[in-house]
Amino acid sequence: MRFVYPYGKRKALTFSYDDGQIYDRRLAGLFRSAGMKGTFHLNSGHLGPSGENDIFVGSSELAQVYEGQEIACHGVQHRNPTTLTRQQLLLEIQEDRKMLEQLTGGLVQGMSYAFGNYDRDIIEIIRTLGIKYSRTVQSTGDFFPPADFLEWHPTCHHSDRLAELGERFLNIADYYELPVMYVWGHSYEFGQSGDWSVIEDFVDKMAGKEDIWYATNLEICNYILAVRAQEFSADGLTAHNPAAVSVWVETRAELLEIKPGETKYIGER
Repeated sequence: MRFVYPYGKRKALTFSYDDGQIYDRRLAGLFRSAGMKGTFHLNSGHLGPSGENDIFVGSSELAQVYEGQEIACHGVQHRNPTTLTRQQLLLEIQEDRKMLEQLTGGLVQGMSYAFGNYDRDIIEIIRTLGIKYSRTVQSTGDFFPPADFLEWHPTCHHSDRLAELGERFLNIADYYELPVMYVWGHSYEFGQSGDWSVIEDFVDKMAGKEDIWYATNLEICNYILAVRAQEFSADGLTAHNPAAVSVWVETRAELLEIKPGETKYIGER
């Protein structure tokens, strides 16, 4: 048997875009129109009052701009985490989370490191702040889920072999279990150059695939953590799901959903 993504999806695709500039409006709309999801990491201290005369999305338009997407932390003022004192770092992250939650009415549990800078002490600090994952800027060129979601290395920046890696992902080798393609960047890179073709062509190529789960960063994090929490009988043929979300198992005979709190026999009958 092997775990798969919800409803038997073989692989997952997600996006991560930083800084909350006005070009997010177009990018989030592109994802929605293609049935895809991304995560947008915002600096709450930079949000404009209306978004009309600023380079940043307005605080009053978050629900509209990011409908169907995920909003996550990037620090109140986008300060370099490795130059801050412990107290400054706590305020930079926790106040960002608090403000974004007030504006959205939901939980904000994701993050990306400002400037891509972090160290082991910073990881342990944000682990105590209710943050479940944080993205780095260290591209792997690969599709394995991270060992620690607070050090989540993306597959690639959208300017780095995106088409090539996308083609490889579509034809991914069978030995990958729960593979995820994770693309990151800044929407202003498209807006300032005026060239949206790279991301538009990629989205068009990857859309509508029956074996891909299009999910936010947090959805993928929660699902894989749920998979890792599964409990098994001594013979490995009975599973118990202690997590809050369903997990899916594929055997040679069938596809099985194990619901939250459920104990299920998964061996072949």
